[in-house]
Amino acid sequence: MLALTRKKNEAIVINNNIEITVLEVKGEQVKIGISAPKEVPVYRKEVYLQIQESNKEAMTGASLDSLANLL
Repeated sequence: MLALTRKKNEAIVINNNIEITVLEVKGEQVKIGISAPKEVPVYRKEVYLQIQESNKEAMTGASLDSLANLL
């Protein structure tokens, strides 16, 4: 993991097309802004993990036999 120190209004750039900017610092909270191309999904980690779990459940719920019966 790369750890960086940034101040308000300072940014980092990832892969030439994603920019993360520190917008505000209040106590223990940091507000960040993310500029990325529309084709790059950006999620909070807890939402991303929920999506991954839902995808796993959907895959285990649909067996190959069920899919074969559709044909």
